[in-house]
Amino acid sequence: MSKYSFLKLFSLTALVIVLLIACTDVVTEKIVDNTITQNSYHEKHRPQFHFTPEANWMNDPNGMFYYEGKYHLFYQYFPDSTVWGPMHWGHAESNDMVHWKHLPIGLFPDSIGCIFSGGAVVDNNNTSKLGTETNPPIVATFTHHNFDGEKAKTNDFQKQSIAYSLDGGSKWIKYKHNPVIPNTDKIKDFRDPKVVWHEETKKWILVLAAYDRVKFYASTNLIDWKFISDFGIKGDKRLWECPDLFPMKVEGSKEEKWVLIVSIQKEAPNEGTATSYFVGEFNGTEFKSEIESQKWLDWGTDNYAFVTWNNVPKKDGRILGMGWMSNWQYAQIVPTEKWRSAMTLPRELKLIKSESNYALHSLPVKEFKSLRGKLTSLGALEISDEKILEGDFSAAQSELDLTIDLKNTRANSFGLKLQNDLGENLVVKFNKSEGKMYIDRTNSRKNKFSEEFFKNIHSAPIDFENEKLNIRLIIDAASIEIFIDNGALSFTSIFFPTKDFTTMSLFANDGVAKIMEAKIYALDGIWN
Repeated sequence: MSKYSFLKLFSLTALVIVLLIACTDVVTEKIVDNTITQNSYHEKHRPQFHFTPEANWMNDPNGMFYYEGKYHLFYQYFPDSTVWGPMHWGHAESNDMVHWKHLPIGLFPDSIGCIFSGGAVVDNNNTSKLGTETNPPIVATFTHHNFDGEKAKTNDFQKQSIAYSLDGGSKWIKYKHNPVIPNTDKIKDFRDPKVVWHEETKKWILVLAAYDRVKFYASTNLIDWKFISDFGIKGDKRLWECPDLFPMKVEGSKEEKWVLIVSIQKEAPNEGTATSYFVGEFNGTEFKSEIESQKWLDWGTDNYAFVTWNNVPKKDGRILGMGWMSNWQYAQIVPTEKWRSAMTLPRELKLIKSESNYALHSLPVKEFKSLRGKLTSLGALEISDEKILEGDFSAAQSELDLTIDLKNTRANSFGLKLQNDLGENLVVKFNKSEGKMYIDRTNSRKNKFSEEFFKNIHSAPIDFENEKLNIRLIIDAASIEIFIDNGALSFTSIFFPTKDFTTMSLFANDGVAKIMEAKIYALDGIWN
């Protein structure tokens, strides 16, 4: 959860709103009427199959859990504006992580503070004694943020609290003795608690961000917490946020490793914010990893605060998560009117081992394929210049699956271009001699709303030594998510053309690009 310091990014109007609505006063839980019409989901730039709030500001996904057939998604939400303000937890649920039903706000600010990011667990064994054996509680952990304390520079204005639900996540009761983890060390950035059960020690483990590191706490009951260790990179002074910790089986083996996800607020591969991860060991007290093994879950600029769902059934066995599809460099000034921000597609994570290296692979969940409509199969192609792709699909709402014959491709670079009749375009380019892929959105909109948004061409390393390269691109109005070689690399980018892109083309430079197979799927929307 990003800090009140981001108020410098606000408009003057938004700043006044924030200061007037102080989270040190008791805020009564209210019904927010945002008067949404059917046309709201067809307004300019609105994603058709990514989760968005009905209206107003959204950022980090929070409190994600599965319970009785439903995937629950909470998220940082300000119901009174399209820019960041006093945080609530918005709420939605889904049967499949693809089609979503909006629900009333889950958590409201109170006398302790606003409700910053955190997680939720299903306390199946009622260790907390907040429910019963037959009706176990769902326990949310979150950061209380007090703006008056921040303004007074007390540095202990962020504390960890809990709330619980006895009806499956609809109504929440805040624990009467909050906070459960006070900020005794007066760490200014002390937030975003996420909890996991550690079977070997029969304890709950809570991980939270503490400026440039994470801290671990242990508890037998989700209420009484004891600090046990911390983990960081020596000399690293970047701001860490939204940690997540969980065990994973290495694909195709019985080996188990622990994964620590951490979102970084600056100096990511393409500047701005991004989500990173470590692979290591956790013994119930300490997390150990080769520091050099910090890797990036997504190389794009627009996948932040990625966290996973709790309580996914063991018979399912997947590690499932979702991120916020934006970047703090420009999130509050993108040109959307009624709503602000979307989530990434829900993704399944897999842990892959090659020699002594471990890597997280990321792909859209299999349920996403239910949105596939008509297929345009283009077969094998040879591209020597530029070829417009035609078929029964929309360039602004489609999925493109390409298999490149690298062995016989002589072109130095090749890729995809989306464009409209205003001359605006988005270019995805693969350069063999440089060993990189690029996303160029610098010409995606003539009216530049943000210098940071348009100033750089973004890149990621690509291995061109194999005989073929699989590229899967998913386009939804104002976003593109790219998955390389079955999720070995993912890249998320948003864009806001003045008019929707209507033309999709493939291109090659300095030679011929040989495509073994090209498929394009039309994609259905999720909003009726």
